Order: sequence, then C-alpha cells, then structure tokens
Amino acid sequence: MKITTGSSLKIHQGSAYFQYLAAFTGTLTIITSGMHYGWPSPSLPKLLDNSTEETALTITESEGSWIAVMPLIGGFLGASIGGITVDILGRKRTIILTTFPFFAGWIMVAYSKSVIILYIARFIAGISDGWAFTAVPMYIGEIADPKIRGLLGSGVSVTWIFGILLINIIGSYLSITVTALISSLLPVLTLATFMWMPESPYHLLMRNKPKEAQESLQKLRGIQDVDSELNRLTVAVKKQTESTGKFLDLFAVKSNRKAVLIILIVRAAQQLSGTTAITFYTQIIFKEAGDDISSEIATIIYFSVQLIMTMVCSSIVDKTGRRPLLITSISGTGIVLLIEGTYFYLNKSGVDVTQFSYIPVAALIGFVVLFSLGMQSIPILMLGELFPANVKAFALCLADIYFAILATIVSKFFQLMKYHFGIYVPFYAFAVCCALGLVCIVLFVPETKGKTLEEIQMCLRGEKRG
Repeated sequence: MKITTGSSLKIHQGSAYFQYLAAFTGTLTIITSGMHYGWPSPSLPKLLDNSTEETALTITESEGSWIAVMPLIGGFLGASIGGITVDILGRKRTIILTTFPFFAGWIMVAYSKSVIILYIARFIAGISDGWAFTAVPMYIGEIADPKIRGLLGSGVSVTWIFGILLINIIGSYLSITVTALISSLLPVLTLATFMWMPESPYHLLMRNKPKEAQESLQKLRGIQDVDSELNRLTVAVKKQTESTGKFLDLFAVKSNRKAVLIILIVRAAQQLSGTTAITFYTQIIFKEAGDDISSEIATIIYFSVQLIMTMVCSSIVDKTGRRPLLITSISGTGIVLLIEGTYFYLNKSGVDVTQFSYIPVAALIGFVVLFSLGMQSIPILMLGELFPANVKAFALCLADIYFAILATIVSKFFQLMKYHFGIYVPFYAFAVCCALGLVCIVLFVPETKGKTLEEIQMCLRGEKRG
C-alpha cells in the first residue's frame, strides 16, 4: 500500500482552527503545571527569609530544596497512572482529570501551616504533572496535521514557560496565599473549556470506534470528506496494534528501541544542562550574582525572554527542522554555562570582578535565549512523534519518569554543590554535559520534520517510503 507522504498533505483553508483550539485548551493544564513548577522561584526566598508577616513557616535550605523537587517525585506516580489512563479512559479524559489534583494542590498551598502540608500539596500537584506530560503531547501529536504538528507540539513548552513566567510575576508581588488562590482558577478554566474538545482519532480507532473517529477528524480538519485520512489512520492503527503493546516492547522491538534511545538522549541533554535547577533557584542565583537589578525584575526578564524564544522556536521548527535547532541550541547553551561558571569561580577565588558584574545576568539571559531556541521544546515535541500507538502510553510514561529522576538529581546536585563547594561547580558540570549531549544528538537523533506519524515509524524500521 502506498502511504501518502508528509510533503503531499495539504491543510485546507480555515481547517486548522479547531486543531489550534483543541491544542490551546489542552495546554491550559500545562500552564498550571508550569506555575507549580516555577512556584519555588518567587516563594522559597520568602519562606527562607522568614521575615514577612504572610507566613509563620520556618524552613531550612534543605527543606526548601525538597519543597522545590516534590512535584518531580509526585510525577513518578502521575506518569505511571497516566500510562494506564490514556489508553483506558482516553487522552481527553486523562487531561480533564489533571485539573482536580492541580486545584487541590493550590488550595493546600494557600492555607498551608506546616512544611509537611507543603510537601503533600506539591506532591499532589506532581501527580497531575505526570498525567499532563503523558497525555498532552500524545493528544496534540495525534490530532495535528503534519504541516503544523511542530508548531502545536511546541506549544506545550510555550505554555509551560508562560506558566513559570506568570507565577514569577504574581508570586513576586503578592503573598503566597493570594498567589495560590489566583492560580487555582486556571484548573477550573481548563475544565470548563477543554471538556468540549474532541477525543484523539487515534485513540477512538484503537477502541474500535470508527464512527466517532470520523466525527473527530471532521471537527479537527474542518471538512466533511475525511475518508482518505480515516482510511490511512485505520490501516496505521491496525498495523501498530496487531499485537497488544507491552512495556517490554519498548526494548524488544528494534524500532521502539531506537525511539527510546532518541528520547533518552534529548531528555538527558535537556535536563543535564541544569535548566530545572536554574528554574527552581532563579531568584536565588540572581541574588548571588549581586548585580544592580533586583532579583525579582531579573527573574521576570529571564522568563519573558524564555517565553519569547520558545515561541520563536515553535514558529520555525516546521521550517528549519528539529536537528539544526537542537545542535545550535545545545552548543550555545554549553558556551554560556562555561562563562557563567568562570565568573562565579573567579569571584569565589578573590579576583575583583566588580567591573564585570553584568556577566552573570547577561550569561543567564544568553542561556535562556539559546536553550529555548531548541532544547526547551523539541524534546517534548518529539515525545508525541516517535512511538507507535500500541506502546505510546508506556513510552510517555517512561519518558516522564525518566525526566522526573533526572530533574530531581540535577536540582539536588545544584543545591548540594552550591552549598558545599560553590555555585561555579554545577555550572561547569552542566557545560560538560552539554558537550556530551551535542555529540549524542549529532550521532543518533534523526529529523522528523514534515513526516506523518506513520512515515516516522517507517524510518525507524529502516523502510523506504512507498
């Protein structure tokens, strides 16, 4: 059978509207995730300072680091549950489910009177985070036309960064309680809007619901005649689900092994650059840098630049391709991390760096520009592209758990190295990891630009297009 190539697929005028709408309302839950994720940046300095009237909590630096990483630990459970629910309940219902723990987490943060309650609240939010990053990339990858899949898939990172920026703006100028109460409105908005969106046609075909899959495609494509695409998807899903997928198929099947290797490489390169630690401790890093600009303003500028650059990446990824952006991004990221580490090393060594006090802020802005050019969004985008339907749930579950492990290790590594040896040590380590990641990306990561999900599977199997 001849499979239609990505280059021959055309988007009918106006037909992408519902795809954009479905992707946008689905990623509202990712905004909430970003807000929980970015919450430590404006909030930990207040809790550690213990001089404000807004909280009676007294926490140590170690307790603060555990508060920061608790969503990552909750993500283990969330990803495991999400790997089951996305196939049983569907992508749509799983995304809807994320709103409830997210809401509960914010309410608990708002009225927390102890460190233990904060731990629990952040852990519960992490459960939703695991669900969200299992279901949302999968949903968007399956509903999007190949011509705009890169744009819509990168929207996961854009909205996540927007959430981090939003919580830094709100949290820097409002109390922890008021910030949490305002933030709790977003899960409600997600529930109220996304519940009207269609389910993924891939999932409906997997559940043997061709009529509902046809209706879903008609909504998503904005046309009535979807027979050709429906037939293509039916053949693809049937082929991919001929045998019931098992977790071990990720490693037993050669094409799946290649996909797992690619995801492990890009996720490791992303996280070992230190992005999670820098996100958690942005205001603290800027305070240590000691520049004239306030740490709150510098942090808001930092995440604003990250949002803009991630949007730039989203808009060009379908034109330039994944590989060029990844290679450029990780190369530049490694260089600015080296500069950042060198500044802090010279400062700790007693060298007078007063006239170069702008360097740490400038280097961090350079980091966020270059990192957001590719490394921020493309690893998440590729999660929705590389795996066949019968193991996709297991793959995204594994990827999210892997992310949580890496992010937790990196965050604790940053805190411990900073405390015991100096802040320059983690920055040097992250620069070395970027160099190693660059080599692995060049050698092992393929280009997926413009390919249908079926064509990507053919490439992983080593087959030529028909």
